[in-house]
Amino acid sequence: MDQPTRMQHKLRHIAISVPDVAEAQRFFEEAFGMTKAGDAGRGVYMTDGTMNVALLDFKNDRIAGMDNDGPYHGLIHFGMWVDNLEQAAEQAKAAGAVHVHGRPPDAPNRYYEVKYRNPHGLVFDLTASGWIGAVKHVEPVKGG
Repeated sequence: MDQPTRMQHKLRHIAISVPDVAEAQRFFEEAFGMTKAGDAGRGVYMTDGTMNVALLDFKNDRIAGMDNDGPYHGLIHFGMWVDNLEQAAEQAKAAGAVHVHGRPPDAPNRYYEVKYRNPHGLVFDLTASGWIGAVKHVEPVKGG
């Protein structure tokens, strides 16, 4: 029996909780050569020209999809840029993911993230609208 065709998605976003956004921004600039792509509600978006890294300060607030009772610093979630959100969601659910938060907006061409949790507790986003500073399609290196 033929296996169903699996869509390939693009890892283009990582969200990190940090205690000091300005300090984290300086580190990402100096250590990795990343640049600020824009402001986030709780911090900044950094980019290397392909990936978006959100550096966020949640203070003592709860983080969607996580069980934090106080300050948490570290990986929050990663994000996959998909062609078709409905198909990607079904594929993720078939692999054991559960919906945590969010839905696509009613208005087309608006930014959104739909959060899921994998069977091991790792939170991830699916979106078809992308992230500031991220590029969906990148030409792979040939022959490396």
